[in-house]
Amino acid sequence: MQMSIPEVTDLSKEPASILKEYGADDVKNKDRAGFAQNCILARRLLEKGVRFVQLFNGSYAMGEGVGNWDGHKSIEAQYPGHAHILDQPAAALIRDLKNRGMLDDVLVVWCTEFGRMPTFQKGASGRDHNPAGFTGWLAGAGVNAPYSHGATDAFGWKAEQDIATVHDFHATILHLLGLNHERLSYYHNGTERRLTDVHGHVIKEVVA
Repeated sequence: MQMSIPEVTDLSKEPASILKEYGADDVKNKDRAGFAQNCILARRLLEKGVRFVQLFNGSYAMGEGVGNWDGHKSIEAQYPGHAHILDQPAAALIRDLKNRGMLDDVLVVWCTEFGRMPTFQKGASGRDHNPAGFTGWLAGAGVNAPYSHGATDAFGWKAEQDIATVHDFHATILHLLGLNHERLSYYHNGTERRLTDVHGHVIKEVVA
């Protein structure tokens, strides 16, 4: 791996059309160009056989409720700038994986640990955490598409239709990776533990 890293990280060999498609040639927004370059790097790592790649967006503006996605103070002011940085590179990555035939084997998982309340926080124009209703999505290997599973109430506060827990989400991901979440365990604190604890069911409708 150490021998191949310099080649993998050398984006100078990427065609100009690819750099443009991802937004990696954006000279006006270095944060957008940087995230785009990371997305290209993610594809190149996958091409080399790396089995797990994680992309993170928002490190350019760290600080709780100040500038990143942690929108407690002012979502309207914060999120358009983040969307401009995120949207094109992320979409280009998925499109690129599909065009290269890699989505047959690559599972793309887009998730967070909670959503946002449908109401503003007191004294702010941001929103607090909402673990009762939020969205995650999957693309690629074995995923039924296009398909949408579940829904919140009309207010957007709590899941009420085809409710899926985080354990269900994880069980489904493991199933798509070819792993039985009820049999996979690891030894910790004197006992064998499952990644889904004693919970979780594969969301069969999500699987193609």
